[in-house]
Amino acid sequence: MLTRRHFIRTTTALFAASAASPLMASTWPDAAQKAAWDAEVEAGGPNPWGLHQRFLPQRIVANDGLVPGDIHVDAVARYLYHIEEGGTAMRYGVAIGRGDLYEPGTYTIKRKAEWPHWTPTRNMIEREPEVYAQYENGMEPGPRNALGSRALYLYLGERDTYLRIHGTPFPTSIGSRASSGCVRMVMAHINGLYPRVQIGATAYLYSPVGSVTAIS
Repeated sequence: MLTRRHFIRTTTALFAASAASPLMASTWPDAAQKAAWDAEVEAGGPNPWGLHQRFLPQRIVANDGLVPGDIHVDAVARYLYHIEEGGTAMRYGVAIGRGDLYEPGTYTIKRKAEWPHWTPTRNMIEREPEVYAQYENGMEPGPRNALGSRALYLYLGERDTYLRIHGTPFPTSIGSRASSGCVRMVMAHINGLYPRVQIGATAYLYSPVGSVTAIS
């Protein structure tokens, strides 16, 4: 079982809806439109969402031996850690899948997208048709898109799991179990993380039951 012994040993700061298929959609935003949306979701100061301070980005000390570039998701404390060179990690608050929709495991990031399109999976539509059936043909990119501003696509081998680490138009869900399986981040936060994540990086999604303990 994955435990915090493999994980982050301190949170001392050094400074202060859902799965998606990669189906093609009808339009793609150009660079100017992406920049305008980025400015929109990054506006308002360091915490316009009113999040608890612990869910804001912090650089912390990481355990020895962790691989720079990898991602670790603590499903108990609702943190995502991106391991850096030099023994540090950036920590971000996240939301995870509700109920049994969250799937712990070790994944490879094999695709990245800025302002992605989103299409709910067939299982999502069957499970909650009143929510997802209206989007069965996909949702165009933009600040209200379910994947938000950036998405990291999680694979097992060559198989797309339809699990994502992605931005969310519902930032107040951070810290909760709210999604249909994916790991949600504030769009402004994943915008900062995104360029530092390389294709081929490993993402460890830890169990929400008993494997780690929350620390504030």
